[in-house]
Parts: sequence; structure tokens; C-alpha cells
Amino acid sequence: MNQNKLLIDIGSTYFKVSANGCVEQHFRDFNKDIYDDLKSKCEETISKYQKEDVYICSSANGGLSTLIIGLSKSFSLKYATNIAYNSGINIIDTVLYSHIKESSIPSDLIDVVIVVGAIDGVKGVFGQELLDYLEKINYSNIVYVGNQDDAHFIQQHIDNVVVLPNIIDHKLHIREEELKEYLTNLYQADIVGKEDIKHLYDITSNQIYPTPYIVNKTLSLLDGKFKVVDPYILIDIGGATTDIHYSKDLIMDNILNENEYDRLVFKKLGVFKSKESLIFSAKNNEFVYELLAYLKVTENIFQEQSEKALKVLMQLAIFLVLCKVSSYNKSYITLKLNALNSLIFTGGITKVLNQEDIQNIVSFFYKKILNSGHNPSIVMDSNYDIWTMAIRN
Repeated sequence: MNQNKLLIDIGSTYFKVSANGCVEQHFRDFNKDIYDDLKSKCEETISKYQKEDVYICSSANGGLSTLIIGLSKSFSLKYATNIAYNSGINIIDTVLYSHIKESSIPSDLIDVVIVVGAIDGVKGVFGQELLDYLEKINYSNIVYVGNQDDAHFIQQHIDNVVVLPNIIDHKLHIREEELKEYLTNLYQADIVGKEDIKHLYDITSNQIYPTPYIVNKTLSLLDGKFKVVDPYILIDIGGATTDIHYSKDLIMDNILNENEYDRLVFKKLGVFKSKESLIFSAKNNEFVYELLAYLKVTENIFQEQSEKALKVLMQLAIFLVLCKVSSYNKSYITLKLNALNSLIFTGGITKVLNQEDIQNIVSFFYKKILNSGHNPSIVMDSNYDIWTMAIRN
């Protein structure tokens, strides 16, 4: 490690500080501004570094929520969903345009709406139905990445819309760079727009990046540090979200893009800030009660505030995220989990669960959900090396 750099990761529940090869983890004091909390706990360390030698990343905002409106499940919705996931965006819903009149109206504020559909050369695809639907929802940003022949109609009738090139080319392949850059910049702007995060520029002159972006940069370097074999999945279970990074070789869907590694974020599968939604998801999974019995606990564990309860929540988060990317669940990208060779865990989970705890859940998942005896190797990033590898390069 470069001894002249101070690395700081601001999470929704913890922050981590890496100096001289040692990583400190501190539980956040939510009664304090992040900057004040960080300085109170690490002032002596921070004071030793110049601003240009301090590097910060953050996942404290929990990610952005998006709604996608598209013409077809096979192309527009599928392609836009893939790009959004890879940009660190949380998809709360997708709307098929032909069903837009009957579609439910999200009650929460949506960070970004994506409208997509049809190849260039087709005109008159979108009309009054789209405008009527948008009038009913509450959103902060909207981007149009559909056929260019309808772009004028969109710009004329929708305020502050951002129009980008169509993500579907004439050969029905995905064109992702412009939308991905827009969404990534939006994610970045959301992070640095937080008052708590802005204050951190008092201690660094470098750009503050989203933590998932930093972790994704590391994936091509992992085989030099860990005993991993492609294809693999990296799971980062945090206080507000659970992120899953995966090799493109595992993608079940035939989506053409240039990414070597992709990412999904599950905004409601954290174990602190989104604990209630994690429990809700668990109770709605038909296999969870059998899993609880397997772990020798009852559903009363959900009401407990104990080390054992935290351990069970971590195990449930692993099980649920594997379910969500398996053929058991069709709402997300389906991965070839039976082809998986390694399963890597990073984040706070490595301080709560041991290898056996995780292996038990993985084995239960493969036997119960996939009816398989497959057993990928478990790799633990107990010292947060994955995070520090990326941010210092």
C-alpha cells in the first residue's frame, strides 16, 4: 500500500479509515455531522496528511431510485434496466408502455425516470398517455433514450427532460455509454450534494467517488490478492444496501455490452437502516421459515436486538440476494449460479459471520432453490482489502 495516502470510506452505518496498511472501522454517531464525527474519532490520523493525499469514497446516500418506462420487455426495458443496474441505480419499478394506463403510481419520490423505446426511423411511438402518467408521479430528473424521431415531442411537452442518443441501435444491440455516463454522474452529484458529504472537501482536494464504483474497479485485480476463480460473485452487505458485483460470464440474458464486470444494488436489503424492509422481504419468501428452522431459530428473532439476531439478518441477506439473481426470481438479471466458482464477501458481514456461517447459507440455497449440490468456494475479505486496492490505484 502507498504509505502516503489516507483512505476513507463513508458508509450508511460505518466509516472506515485506512492508513499505513491498517484499517479502522467506526460505528457512526447519527447525532453528529459526518465530518464532525469523523474528526472526533480520527483527528490525530487525519492531521498527518495533506488534502491531496486524502482519498474518500461514500455509499452513505444509499443510491438513487429509478422508474423505467419502455415499449418492450425484450429490448427497451431489458436494455435500460441493465444499464441502470450497472450504473448503481436502484430500480423501483418498470412500466410497459402498452399498459401505462393501468400501471400503479409510485408513492415515493423517484430520483430519475428513464423513457426508452423503438429504433430510430420509427415515429409517433409516445403520446398523451405518457404525459398523463408523468403528471401523476413525483420525480426529480427525467431522461429520454428512445427513438430520435420522437425526441422533439418529448422535449416539447416534458420540462427539463435530458435527451440522449437511443440506447437501441439499428441492429437491436445495446448502446450504453451515454446513458451510463448520465446515470453515473447523477449518482455522483447526489453523493456530493449531501451537506454531510460536501463538508468532507475540507479534508480532501480529490473527487469523492461512490464506493460501489471504487469496488467495481477492483474486480479485475482480485486474482492477484485472493484465491478466486472466474466466474465469481462479490457480495457487499452494508447497513442500507446490499451490492452484488459479478463477472459478465454469469449473465443469463443475451445482452451485448462491453463491460467485463457488472453490478446490482438492492436498496432494501441492508441490515441497519433498511432492516425492516429486509425482514419484510424475508417474510414474503416462501423458503425463509424453513431456513430459520435450519438455523435453529424462530421468527421471534426478528424482534430481538442481539448479536445473534444481527447474525441471522446477515445470513438472510445472503440468501435473499442469491434468490433475487437466480431463476427463482424473474425481477432481476438471472445469473448462471451453477457455473459459479467463487463467492467473495466484503463489508461489515466479514466482521459478523465466519466462513462456516456463510457456507451453511450457500449450501442451503443451492440445495433448496436450485436443487443442486454445487458448492462454490467462499472467500472472505476480512481486512477490507478490496476497497483499499481500488481507491489507492
